[in-house]
Amino acid sequence: MALALSAELVATVAVVVAVAGAVNGVAGFGFAVVGTTVLASTLDPAAAVAFMIVPMFAVNVALVGELTREELRTCGARFAPLLVAALVGTLAGMALLDRLPAAPLRVLLGVVSLGFVATAQRAVALPSLPTSADRERAEGPLVMGVVGVVSGVLFGATNVGVQLVAFVRSFDLSHGVFVGVVALVFVGINGLRVGAAGALGLYPDAAFALASAAAAVPAVAGVAVGTRLRDRVSERLRRGLVLGLLTVIGLRLILGGAGVA
Repeated sequence: MALALSAELVATVAVVVAVAGAVNGVAGFGFAVVGTTVLASTLDPAAAVAFMIVPMFAVNVALVGELTREELRTCGARFAPLLVAALVGTLAGMALLDRLPAAPLRVLLGVVSLGFVATAQRAVALPSLPTSADRERAEGPLVMGVVGVVSGVLFGATNVGVQLVAFVRSFDLSHGVFVGVVALVFVGINGLRVGAAGALGLYPDAAFALASAAAAVPAVAGVAVGTRLRDRVSERLRRGLVLGLLTVIGLRLILGGAGVA
């Protein structure tokens, strides 16, 4: 899973993470799936997943800053069972990462990317919590625990937290609080993943780890740009931009993993 750091590759990675950061800043999500799937279309997919961990952590730290101290405390307590369960599932997913062959993992990333698009377009229904009773049940430790573990396994192996984003979106949150809560969950998870990746040998050498850390700079810069543009971009344009990009990436990964392209 070694990564040869040519000047061309460094430039490509910087552009990819900056664009993914801008998408995340505008839409409130998408950094992980855009960044990981684009890199996985040209790099070993396991290397792409591991490489994106530090930039993901940095991006979500920046987004958590959008929450007030009171919102941070309240949301942290409200979603604590989800966070703890997701941490457990994520460690299990990371343990599987280096054991998965490259081609099937690339196909999996592509399928998840297209699944994200289908869900967002309502071709596959999102979880719906129309009543206060439904929301109360969803906030119970059991439901949050199951969602957290299952979503964590997928997230640990692919960097894609589609289920977590969809679950949090199902609650009655403003867009700003939704962005902050998603970031809060992923800050906790990715903070742990940085150490776990080293312990599991997912960083093959010091150069790989340093390059991953350096990629956080253009990633955070991209988020800053996207955040400033958020109120100037319509919901329709946000959706079209993210879903169109993910459709192209998903198809390319599936075809590449299947040996077609």
